[in-house]
Amino acid sequence: MMKTEKILHLRSSRGRKVRVVREHYLRERVPCCSCACQAACANEGKLLPADLTHYVVPDVGVVVDYLEILEFRELQGIIFTQTSCQAVQHSKGRRQYNRLRNLLKDPRHDCVLFANEFQCYSYCPREKGESQEAWQSRCVYSAAVWYYDHLAGLMDVVMITDDQEVVTQYSSLNSGVYVISVKEYLQNFWPELRAAHELYGSVSQALQEKESEGREREFAEHLPPEVLEAGIKSGRYIQGTLNVSKHRAQSEASVRTEDFSNKSTDSRCVLVPGDKNRNRAMHCDVVVVELLPKNEWRGKTTTLTEAQGEERSGADDDSKPVPTGRVVGILQRNWRDYVVTFPPRDGTQPQSRNSQRILAVPWDHRIPKIRISTQQADALQDHRVVVRIDSWESTSLYPNGHSVRVLGRAGELETEVQTILIENCIHVPPFSDAQLKEMPVSSPERPWQVDPVQVAERRDLRGSHLVFSIDPKGCEDVDDTLSVRSFADGKLLELGVHIADVTHFVPEGSLTDLEARTRATTYYLADRRYDMLPAVLSADLCSLLGGVDRYAMSVLWELDAQTLAVNQVWFGRTIIRSSYQLHYELAQALLNGERAEVPELVQLGSEEKDAKLSELTQALETLTHVARHLRAQRDRGGALELEGLEVRAQLDEDRNITALVPRQPLEVHETVAECMIYANHWVARKIQETFPHQALLRYHPPPRQEFFSQLVESAKAGGFTIDTRTNKALADSLDRAVDPQDPLVNRLLRMMTTQAMSEALYFSTGAKSVDEFYHYGLALDRYTHFTSPIRRYADVVVHRLLSAAITAERGVGPGRALSSNKELEEMAQHINNKNRAAKRAQKLSTELFQCLYFRDRDPQTDQRCVADAVIYSIRGNGVLVFVSEYGVKGPVYVKNREGQVVAAGPDGSCEWQSGSVRRFSDHITTTSSCGTSTFRLFDHITVCISVHSSNCHADRLNLEVVGNQPYRSADTQQPSSQGRSQLVQEVVRLAEEAHQQAQEKAARRPKLSKEEREFSQSKTPNLYSLLEEVRELALMDPDMIPQVCASTA
Repeated sequence: MMKTEKILHLRSSRGRKVRVVREHYLRERVPCCSCACQAACANEGKLLPADLTHYVVPDVGVVVDYLEILEFRELQGIIFTQTSCQAVQHSKGRRQYNRLRNLLKDPRHDCVLFANEFQCYSYCPREKGESQEAWQSRCVYSAAVWYYDHLAGLMDVVMITDDQEVVTQYSSLNSGVYVISVKEYLQNFWPELRAAHELYGSVSQALQEKESEGREREFAEHLPPEVLEAGIKSGRYIQGTLNVSKHRAQSEASVRTEDFSNKSTDSRCVLVPGDKNRNRAMHCDVVVVELLPKNEWRGKTTTLTEAQGEERSGADDDSKPVPTGRVVGILQRNWRDYVVTFPPRDGTQPQSRNSQRILAVPWDHRIPKIRISTQQADALQDHRVVVRIDSWESTSLYPNGHSVRVLGRAGELETEVQTILIENCIHVPPFSDAQLKEMPVSSPERPWQVDPVQVAERRDLRGSHLVFSIDPKGCEDVDDTLSVRSFADGKLLELGVHIADVTHFVPEGSLTDLEARTRATTYYLADRRYDMLPAVLSADLCSLLGGVDRYAMSVLWELDAQTLAVNQVWFGRTIIRSSYQLHYELAQALLNGERAEVPELVQLGSEEKDAKLSELTQALETLTHVARHLRAQRDRGGALELEGLEVRAQLDEDRNITALVPRQPLEVHETVAECMIYANHWVARKIQETFPHQALLRYHPPPRQEFFSQLVESAKAGGFTIDTRTNKALADSLDRAVDPQDPLVNRLLRMMTTQAMSEALYFSTGAKSVDEFYHYGLALDRYTHFTSPIRRYADVVVHRLLSAAITAERGVGPGRALSSNKELEEMAQHINNKNRAAKRAQKLSTELFQCLYFRDRDPQTDQRCVADAVIYSIRGNGVLVFVSEYGVKGPVYVKNREGQVVAAGPDGSCEWQSGSVRRFSDHITTTSSCGTSTFRLFDHITVCISVHSSNCHADRLNLEVVGNQPYRSADTQQPSSQGRSQLVQEVVRLAEEAHQQAQEKAARRPKLSKEEREFSQSKTPNLYSLLEEVRELALMDPDMIPQVCASTA
């Protein structure tokens, strides 16, 4: 080891330059991380393969400016130097540096880090008078030469740079080290990687345009980080996350913070009005705000807007003033990939000889226009394009960015679906060949079989337990089964919950595990789903189908037959064989004593059939009895229950969904749910007791009382009192808030309750105190997710924790946690973020298909565009309504932009006339020459549904009042059922047409192997996709609100 000195020029907290001399130690042996190593380096972790033609060493400028090109998985053998990584950290900030670190840690990318500044033969001290850029290039070139020499010339090394002077200086110094530009490298080594070529051209143009920008200041400069930090500590400034209003993006934003000292209703929210006060901050950026004087505070706008993103004047403000401020600094940029549309040229767009600077319009209303430099402006008109923001200087009204790739023409179904995925940061490429090679083989020619070693290690329940599943009709991926039996002369009962043992097939750290962790969940859209795991697991080996042997993780409770008290609980790995694969209606029919045909018993003789049917019915009755007891226990603790209308999917012979049919809630639904909740609760107890600070649990905090204000006021208008002090009081008061004349009133109140709820989140037990573990909705002190590892990565983590806890209990293992508290908390936050993204994408996909359903219908002639709506909220210039027939909610205006108001005639029909509007707490009135019209909370009105098309943004439904009386259709028996069924059938028809076109396109491509076809992503209409679509609709539709145990569990 050699000791030397390193001189750093830093800046003090007061802004003065400081010269710092630090000790620097050099070593001869630094890991090279290459399989081609000839010197027996102590290499660990990721290694570069030895079968490549060359290794690539990017210069500092390439890593700083072109990192996204280096992220292409096709580019292999990349060596990032320590010099380059430090430059990214200092010049690009923490977010970009973390992106580089994650790239280096990801085993799916062939890239490594070389500590060149600690290797004595590659270290280059900075010479006197040498610029930093020249020194960095010399360090990187020295590292490239060291690699070539270290590998004894067995591997050529290519240094890529974007500085032509570096190419001239170093290209001829060493025969085995080639120094070329990024453009030359892509052209010579990757000529067919068009996406990388296009991205390089886009980034290069953006960098050139940045150098030629003007210097006239449009925004105030951000304060230095040290000033912001001092101001936050002193209380002068407030730190928080910027949230731009979805409907008033240009005029209204707010900063939510937990540290604001004022504890009033809006205490943790600072209003930031206008673009100037926002000072280049964008939605989700972590910002620092300074409060304005109190005489400049404003109130939030409560009137409805004609269109999203439209500015409204302050005259419409009718709420009390709230703390108002301006952004003085940005602590963390949370820029992501954005989808924009290139608008038609109007002749005013600035352009130059080689490129055109276009103001592209983002799909998200909350994002400002982005200036893009491109040579394809004409060709990309009316197209959706993915862009990334490079900078936003104080001299520019708009941020500067570059295009990444083109999605397609705006308005096309596939383009819009991909837009939804990208806008929610969902990246779901097909599973790679390397991932699929990790999967066990299961085919008709080579069927999968249980391993004799596993039979010896697991508890075998195949001959001793009656195991069965209860799922929706047509369900093919069964991840949970149940069992119940009586023993000890009927004095004891054993209840069992058996969950697919996914972790047996997905070892921790494997490529499949890393992909599942990245996705975190299965993504359900209206016409497709993107699985978290390959299909061979999710639809086959981890599906607990009837009549086949499967691995399971089981929880078995020994209960007293009389009191149902728990005597003991057993956790462990098992082998099961499900005897019956029941659907809900069949199970309920058996419980009701009705004659029902069980498919598994059809071929049996009469006597044997009766005996087995009796055994199954007895098990279902016992299970129901136990579930009633479990539910009663939670009810006494204050569990919330929001009744909803159950639905089932109707499938054709090809297992495709043709419609959704409403059905009455069945007790067996609650029976299965209670067993799953019980298993989740006991597993949470087990892992938390074993690993007090490293267990993954799920908590549901009590809602903030101010979020109940709309619920309380609306209920008061209907003559009801809602008590929100505790979950028990809330549940009881909701049960009493029933209007005998209109059952929809109670359901609307429950919908408002659901909207007021806090979000249930995953967390590491070491990050919170024990009293914060409580789950408000389920009234349980500890809760987690254990029962769906096929589609939730959180359940996979919990399965591993449970296995570790079992091993520790038996004393056959180390008994330590799988991850530290910090690592587990980071994983929990990642899963929470992905779950939010999945919900948003699901909601947007549903809205897309709702617009597709109405887009080609004439609202003037098509009766399906006219529907009954109920008012659930009063605003300054209109009302918010819910259309139960189609699961749609939205604004209905009683005053338009021209100042006209809705006037109702004697027959109830409405028209626009000159007049005025007056708002009250429970109603709104319009006055015109026809008289006064009143619209009250919970009134039923008639609305006409049309589609407001937008070339740059998502289409949206437009609701217009056409009558102040309830709508009476020709068929009044089941309007909700028929309307929703028609909508779903249209959704499925469009999805099938798109799938057919995709099949025709695929037929022209080379045929895939049988294994590739089996492992392909799901894209056809299927049970999960439509059921999950309906679950999202239920958030808006009081007819379809799921039980809170399903929405918050």
